[in-house]
Amino acid sequence: MDAAARATAAEEAVRARHLRRLFGLPGTALGVVSWPPRRRDRWWIEWHYWWQAHLVDCLVDAELRAPRAERRHTITAVLRSHRLRNLTGWTNRYYDDMSWLALALQRADGVTRTDWRGPLATLGRRVRAGWTSRGLPWRVGSDFYNAPANGPAAILMARTGRPALATATADWLHTVLRDPRTGLIRDGIHADGTMAETIYSYCQGVTLGLEVELARAGAGPDRTRHIGRAAALVAAIDEHLCHDGVLTGGSNGDGGLFNGILSRYLALTATDLPGDQTPARTARATAAAIVESSARACWHHRARTPHGPLFGHRWDLAAPLPSSDPDVAERDLSVQLSGWMLLEAAAALH
Repeated sequence: MDAAARATAAEEAVRARHLRRLFGLPGTALGVVSWPPRRRDRWWIEWHYWWQAHLVDCLVDAELRAPRAERRHTITAVLRSHRLRNLTGWTNRYYDDMSWLALALQRADGVTRTDWRGPLATLGRRVRAGWTSRGLPWRVGSDFYNAPANGPAAILMARTGRPALATATADWLHTVLRDPRTGLIRDGIHADGTMAETIYSYCQGVTLGLEVELARAGAGPDRTRHIGRAAALVAAIDEHLCHDGVLTGGSNGDGGLFNGILSRYLALTATDLPGDQTPARTARATAAAIVESSARACWHHRARTPHGPLFGHRWDLAAPLPSSDPDVAERDLSVQLSGWMLLEAAAALH
């Protein structure tokens, strides 16, 4: 089975297991956050704003791979249902959440017949208004400035015509959060200077995506600087976050999305990082190899269900079938989206 066929199987499986009408309303659709679903999840009591944004992103990936009118209607339904279930409109108090939804809206605007510029502008204004002299806090009122908020927000700024803010954020990520020992990006820093030292694959993904965006848009020394940073980060990811070329780790809950996000931006590096010099060529080849090796491992270790493949939270281990135990990571929509995202990333390389 080739990469596109595997991505198709992943899409069909996630949609069959997780996609449902919101409160049974016609014309609506959202991803139920567990499978088999708990009662509270069937009634949308538990709400994961940013998981739904990545559901949209995965649907857009599939639409770019194999356009289909029915899928475009689904993208529109998910976005409209997201606004309805969120209760407070398009926004919330978390800048990473809002940035992810804005990025998904921007991509959806390119494939659906619905004009998403209004909500995209609303989210963009809210995110920009949150920036301080220290950067963007994790959420409204927080003193914690982290890569998970600043990375996607700066990618949004780079894609919506604010390169100076995006560049300043990339410089901050490189000079403040980069671990001098490993070259990887640490989680974040508090206003009092206390560093959160934890290394998450998510942080590497958003930083890498930002450097690729700025390298594509830059020229001369600016482009060279961003290419060099992206190349160094890919090498650090390969050395410290992979085993035999496969991304390691993985978790449940929000952490279920982390490796999928990294794989998305590794694929973007492989296809879009500019430059003919050795660092750029090596980074593109290494990024592609990690995505392809991880996709093969994820597919090989999948579990089989009547609805299609079910992916493990760790791509290098056999995926268990979920049971009534709520702590089984494979129940979570986030874990399944991550596997789907990885397989779409692998398909995009071809």
